[in-house]
Amino acid sequence: MLRLSRPASRIALNIGLDATLAALAVPLARWLANPAGDPMTPLWSIGWGAVALLLAGAPLRLSTQYWRFATIGDLIGVGAASLGCAALFVLGMVEAGELPAGPAFPVIHAMTLVLLLGLPRVSYRLLQEGEKTIPSSAQRVLLVGAGEGADVFLQSLAAERDAPMEVVGLLSLGASQTGRRIHGHPILGSVAEAGEVLAALRARDALPQALVLTDAEVPGPVLAGLMAAADREGLRVARAPRPTSLDEANAAHRFELRPVAIEDLLNRAQLPLDRDGMARLVQGRRVLVTGAGGTIGSELARQVAALGPETLVLLDNGEYALWQIDQELGDLPHIARTCVIADIRDAARIQSVMEHHRPELVFHAAALKHVPMVEANPLEGLLTNASGTRNVADAARAVGALAMVLISTDKAVNPTSVMGASKRMAEMYCQALDIEARARGGMRCITVRFGNVLGSTGSVVPLFQRQLARGGPLTVTHPDMQRYFMTVREAVGLVLEASVAGMNACIDDGGIFVLDMGEPVKIVDLARQMIRLAGLRPDIDVEIRFTGLRPGEKLFEELFHGREPPRETGMPGLLMATPRTADPAIVGRAIEEIAQACRGGQTRLALNMVGRMIPEFDHNADGSASARA
Repeated sequence: MLRLSRPASRIALNIGLDATLAALAVPLARWLANPAGDPMTPLWSIGWGAVALLLAGAPLRLSTQYWRFATIGDLIGVGAASLGCAALFVLGMVEAGELPAGPAFPVIHAMTLVLLLGLPRVSYRLLQEGEKTIPSSAQRVLLVGAGEGADVFLQSLAAERDAPMEVVGLLSLGASQTGRRIHGHPILGSVAEAGEVLAALRARDALPQALVLTDAEVPGPVLAGLMAAADREGLRVARAPRPTSLDEANAAHRFELRPVAIEDLLNRAQLPLDRDGMARLVQGRRVLVTGAGGTIGSELARQVAALGPETLVLLDNGEYALWQIDQELGDLPHIARTCVIADIRDAARIQSVMEHHRPELVFHAAALKHVPMVEANPLEGLLTNASGTRNVADAARAVGALAMVLISTDKAVNPTSVMGASKRMAEMYCQALDIEARARGGMRCITVRFGNVLGSTGSVVPLFQRQLARGGPLTVTHPDMQRYFMTVREAVGLVLEASVAGMNACIDDGGIFVLDMGEPVKIVDLARQMIRLAGLRPDIDVEIRFTGLRPGEKLFEELFHGREPPRETGMPGLLMATPRTADPAIVGRAIEEIAQACRGGQTRLALNMVGRMIPEFDHNADGSASARA
């Protein structure tokens, strides 16, 4: 005896049901078209009505529709099959010498089929949804976002027989949607009204257990306000699963909420970047990136690779970091790339690399960036950041590179650390070279200065993440400490934008490009936000402990020195620091003398020479500085 598989038996059942309904449609439509006519309908025409529907529905896969999940698309398919069936039926009747019951019969027949085939599908779905139960363990949530993300999430949730969440309502990003409904769930207000909406829900004893972000992009300031409102009610904020996760077969994990990333709090409006200009700058050219295994260098490598260089040379002194970015870029086989292990302090090695690859563009991201580490090893910091930058710039210029782009830091402004002072020396040398190049021709030196990058190897975010994983405490040096933050992708995009602007001669005096970092962020506030994002309460579940300033640190970083007032560039996100000019020969000779002192282990002499070159260098060697900006 032939046994059908479960899917085949369901399809066979659908075929039988559709054929039966189509057969019933024939006498019903005949009567509706001509109530006073002969009520008898030939049996062969009833059978032909069923066959005509199956023929018309086959290309539309009518028999494979899943009634429980019937959608508008399925009903459109029913309508198309009904029209096709009505047309085939009339043709068959005429071919058999039978006249239709009336001139309106084909239209009435099609409408009857739509009702008989569509109503059971809709009714079955409504019946199934009416039987759906929300378990007592279901989590009450308030959705944030009333767009396509919310639509997909609610559809997936509605398809679950035992829904793991109960949606109490939605918050929209704008104010114009309040009062409307999505899949029966009310939009209770806008995100700006989150506090009032949560208070009203609490008064009705309907407070959710979590707020769930369904929109991919929520502006950082909006998200910060939402988190503050949620924190007042003791609620956590999380992200909905990715749409692809909602289609996974494992229902137990489909609706797992994702944590909100700290980077989301810095999410700012996307700045319009000159992508065409970036492509013209990079496409078809030989590009070298130093420090390619680091946070900034690796992101530079990714974005440069996407712009289609002729060759991409990745240089770093760390084998593993270099291997990682090389493996990642392996997904772009059309980009010819070379990995070079080299130390930028080795002038002969850097000169050899430049002569072999002859880059046209050099992005110089290699540096020692961690303030306490450089304070503990000041001579290494000076050799790498100052002398190493001079080595790269001189070697690139010697082989005829078009431009070198120096990645600098806000710590170079009024430096209190050796790291900041060493980067200021690098800025001075590159500025001097650029001024000379503009007067006499030659390689352009473009300097870009910005603050901290979230998630970089030396930043506070990975430290806080490790401390949170251990249950705390989170250590902050001082309650008033502030820093500028930017996401790495945004920072590198603006570095490339500044490179285009610098090559287009938008400046002619060696000015430094400074990224618009927005408002500074208190480190203690960042710590509290990270604790909240982990679903915990600051100072209750996780302690915040103040440890005091470390050597070289200051409370407030700056982006501009008092003698380099900011200027507008006409480009969103980019400002210009008016340069303090110097002779490249003088700066170069000073860097060489400092390097000699470093190689001789003469720390005091090296730092004294740095102080003579940078009068504003106020070394906080023991971490006891006051709240100097």
